[in-house]
Formats: sequence, structure tokens, C-alpha cells
Amino acid sequence: MKYLNPKADLTFKRVFGQHPDLVMSLLNALLPLKEGEEITEIEYLPSEMIPENPLRKYSIVDVRCKDKKGRQFLVEMQMLWSPEFYQRVLFNASKAYVRQLKTGETYELLQPIYSLNLVNDVFEPKLDGYYHHYELVHVEHSDKVIDGLQLIFVELPKFTPHTYSEKRMHVLWLRYLTEINEYTRQVPEELLSVPEISKALSELEESAFSDEQLAGYEHFWDGISVEKTIYNSAIRKGLAEGEAKGKAEGKAEGLAEGEAKGKVEGKLEALHQTAANMKRMGMEVADIAKCTGLPIEEIEEL
Repeated sequence: MKYLNPKADLTFKRVFGQHPDLVMSLLNALLPLKEGEEITEIEYLPSEMIPENPLRKYSIVDVRCKDKKGRQFLVEMQMLWSPEFYQRVLFNASKAYVRQLKTGETYELLQPIYSLNLVNDVFEPKLDGYYHHYELVHVEHSDKVIDGLQLIFVELPKFTPHTYSEKRMHVLWLRYLTEINEYTRQVPEELLSVPEISKALSELEESAFSDEQLAGYEHFWDGISVEKTIYNSAIRKGLAEGEAKGKAEGKAEGLAEGEAKGKVEGKLEALHQTAANMKRMGMEVADIAKCTGLPIEEIEEL
């Protein structure tokens, strides 16, 4: 049996964007829900959040759903990390929170928004652990919490299953995301023995996809590879320019300023090149915007 990688855009949305039982299982396993707060029913919502004002930025997430209590859940699979992703996640969660109310409705109707972000990159190398949970907490009294936005980031490359064996479904879902790929020929029995994960595995079988879908799958990975290469080149270019400027000025400030400027300019150039390459490969503009963070209008002009 040959499988596709569950982290790709095509497969991730197929598994978690079309099967309420699977995304519900994933959310219950990975979200910081207290006992008695488990999700028992899921309804999918449009993944595109389009503002009433056309001049404002609209956003796209991989999976957006809500439970019978009205709590909303945003799920993202991010292959590459950039510092702006924090702001993007906060933007999307805040937009979902605000748009719950219609004109004239009271604030008491507002329900929490949970944003689960699975990142196939290490973005907090100085922090121990792979699981990062953010909420609105009183600075001096951490037991005082304003319930509203819950932001969760998971650094998949840091995950080691033998360290967290006490959380069974938590560990098994992360093993599904980190261990299964195109080279998998034999799936571990502990994954196959769980009905939800076994079902998710069946959705990854290559034979279940059309030739057109498989071509899109390959385009996705080509785009990721190009983006990673250009991004790394931009970082090296920024560092080199910063070092050169710092040496020329003979000051530490010059080095820092040049490095920062080089990084910004190099990164923007990298994003534009990545977006242009993705357009040439036939990717949808909305998907390119999601991958790069660039405005749709800007991408259309490339």
C-alpha cells in the first residue's frame, strides 16, 4: 500500500475538511480542553472569511468549524514558518471572534475561538517542548484568564512520541502527521488499531486520488521546495549584506541595521519569487496567498 503525506494541502483538507468525526477527534486530542468540555458534534463553516468591507483583508484557513455550543475551531497546517505567522493567526482568530455577532446582538453570545496551528518547522528553538498554548492571562495573577481566544502552536519536528506516552490520542494523531509519508509501506499496528486514525490512513491511499489530484499534490511539494530554497537564500543574502555594511561602517550598529534591512528586503523578494513560481505551476491565487501571506491583489499583479 502506498500513501501520500497527510501534511500536504490536498490530503490535509481531504482528511480533516471532509470528515467531521476525524477533525473532532483531532481537536479533542490536541486542544487544551478541560474535562467535560470535549467536542461532541461538529459543523463545518466556510474556510474563507470575507469581510463586509471589500477594502479590508479577507483570510483563508484550512479547516473552520464549530460545535453545538457555538465554539469555533480554526485548524491550519503550515509547512514553513515566518515570524509574521503569529500575527496572521491572531488576525484570523480575532476576525472569527468578532464576526460571531450580528448587529444588535449582545456580547454574552460570544463563544471562545480555538486556533490550532500545526507547523512543520521549528520556530521556537530556545523553548523546550513542541506544544505552545497562548491565552489572555493577567500578567501578575496567571489564574485570571479572559476567555475568548485560545491560540495553540505545535512544532511537529520537535515531537517525540516516547516522551508523551500518557496522552494516547494526542500522541497517535501526532504520529500520524509526522510518521506517515510517501515512503511508508507498513503502518504501525498501534495506529491501525484506532478506528479514527485507520480511517484517516485510508484517505491517504494513493489509489484513492485521480491523476489530476496527484499532479496538484506534486505541484504543492514543488512550491514548498522552491519557497524554502528562496527563503533560505534570502536569509543568507540578508546576513551577507548586513555583515558587509557593518564592516564598512566599523560599527556593531551598522552590522545590525544592515542585517535587519537585508533580511526584510531579501524576504520580500523571496516571497514575490515564490508567488510567481506558484502561479506558473498553476496554483490558485487564494492558495498562494495562504502560503506566502501576500495580498491577493499583489499576487495577481505578478
